[in-house]
Amino acid sequence: MQLLSHAPSGPIESRWERHRFNVKLVNPANRRKYEVIVVGTGLAGGAAAATLGELGYRVRSFCFQDSPRRAHSIAAQGGINAAKNYQNDGDSVFRLFYDTVKGGDFRARESNVHRLAEVSLNIIDQCAAQGVPFAREYGGQLDNRSFGGAQVSRTFYARGQTGQQLLLGAYQALCRQIEAGQVTMHSRTEMLDLIVIDGRARGIITRHLVTGETKAWLADAVVLATGGYGNVFYLSTNAKGCNTTAIWRAHKRGALFANPCFTQIHPTCIPVAGDYQSKLTLMSESLRNDGRVWVPKRIEDCQRPPNEIPESERDYYLERLYPSFGNLVPRDIASRRAKDMCDEGRGVGPAVDGTSRGVYLDFSASIQRLGKQVISERYGNLFDMYERITGENPYEVPMRIYPAIHYTMGGLWVDYNLMSTIEGLFVAGEANFSDHGANRLGASALMQGLADGYFILPYTLGNYLARVSPGGMNEQHPAVKAALNEVRIRIQRLLAINGSTTPDAFHRELGKIMWEFCGMSRNATGLSRAMQEIPKLRQRFWQDLKVLGNQQELNQSLEKAGRIADFLELGELMCRDALTRRESCGGHFREEYATPDGEAARDDDNFTHVAAWEYKGEGINPQRHLEELTFEFVKPSTRSYK
Repeated sequence: MQLLSHAPSGPIESRWERHRFNVKLVNPANRRKYEVIVVGTGLAGGAAAATLGELGYRVRSFCFQDSPRRAHSIAAQGGINAAKNYQNDGDSVFRLFYDTVKGGDFRARESNVHRLAEVSLNIIDQCAAQGVPFAREYGGQLDNRSFGGAQVSRTFYARGQTGQQLLLGAYQALCRQIEAGQVTMHSRTEMLDLIVIDGRARGIITRHLVTGETKAWLADAVVLATGGYGNVFYLSTNAKGCNTTAIWRAHKRGALFANPCFTQIHPTCIPVAGDYQSKLTLMSESLRNDGRVWVPKRIEDCQRPPNEIPESERDYYLERLYPSFGNLVPRDIASRRAKDMCDEGRGVGPAVDGTSRGVYLDFSASIQRLGKQVISERYGNLFDMYERITGENPYEVPMRIYPAIHYTMGGLWVDYNLMSTIEGLFVAGEANFSDHGANRLGASALMQGLADGYFILPYTLGNYLARVSPGGMNEQHPAVKAALNEVRIRIQRLLAINGSTTPDAFHRELGKIMWEFCGMSRNATGLSRAMQEIPKLRQRFWQDLKVLGNQQELNQSLEKAGRIADFLELGELMCRDALTRRESCGGHFREEYATPDGEAARDDDNFTHVAAWEYKGEGINPQRHLEELTFEFVKPSTRSYK
């Protein structure tokens, strides 16, 4: 299979503009003839459904939550990047492009990244016009703050709730189209399979989570905007409902899965407190603007109250190791260094499994310099959340943080038009692989979701629809009946096992395997072991799973079982991909491939490519396909933040 990116050539700064001119358009009077399915109502899905509805297409929007406002985009706290250069500190579209390519360790497609940087300018104007309450300076100009991986201030924010405010902006645009009759909203409805007819995506199979009804929905194109798969690790910063089912089922229908091992560890998470936890809580990366990261210099001081440890006995290790970027190094680097400190025995906080896994994030110097009121205005809700969870007041004692699974850079492979290897199946936001390479820079997830939904898909999806005739399909087609029947059989199979182990127990066991062997660092021995253990766990799952209740009712045990079955298959592919990529880059850190000072060591001669996996059938090893990456404008170099 040849992977064609369809990225335009020529000067990078004019590629998207020329591509937009060359795409085919659908006559406004003809748009109402086409129906589009959009799965997911986060920033990418909500923006796409609203914009396509505004253009005149008939849209069906699906989410498994009770409201589009529950989408996980709401949890993104710190901000959204845009190259506006309001601070006049040297930012530009090209610098944002450069920082993103470098931050991704030169494993992203240049054309997509530059387009993202261009479109960032429009996103802020769009959201401000919608009424998103971005922070402002004294004179009324939109304010900016810094984020990891950049030396300029380009991150727009709304205190510590930026994702929530942006999602409300997209939600009101979506509601306008629902009221106008252009968008039909289907909440509490989960996608369980993709309908593919003659190589073309023509619809989806869903289960209504309250009634249990399974149903086929047909359309002229399908957009998946269903987020990432970080919950394969069980403990992550993702909402408990986040899953891989939509993109994994599409993968099994023929969509290639790209770079599944590229998962991001976020350095600023509240540490694990015990085995009773089912998820972790993110503290925004924006806190690293004013917070300083440190651990005691001496192991024997690690259990002393932090305010009793004088400055001379503190190791501000990020400032020491990376003087140019200090506490604002990218997430992968900050995470690995925190792990190093704890591995040395200098972790702080209560011990879990015999080891303290935490470092301090200290605001005392900023409070003394700026005043408590300023810090409260910037981060007040984050400080309140931390105190409610830990019982510690971060205005008085340093926060304790430790890395956790956060974002997934891998996802379904898409070309420049955001179309997968299945014709008519488009993938947006975190569900695709396209823009972040091996490590996403902070505040770029919101940027990509809104760019894809508001400003890219309306052009590229229209280009596809202009080439196909609308309709021409009904639910009696054999492929539709077969897909619906397969979903029903799978549900019955899960219910019929009647074993003794809950879905959560299997999920927790999978998470331990993934974190131990495919987490913050990986090696060949561990990955090989994981690829032996996961199939055994999957076999036990299908023999001993216990699902209570039945399918004709609200049944969260059944929901979890289906999603965990998909995680058990995806986890093995992630380990296979990590084992095959014999280099370190970004969030993929192979211990065998590191520099003498512990940094990631890329192998540009052999791995400057995207690895996209093709599903070949149950029990058959997947096939690995490559998209070679070329760098014309940002030449690969040693990634240094020192």
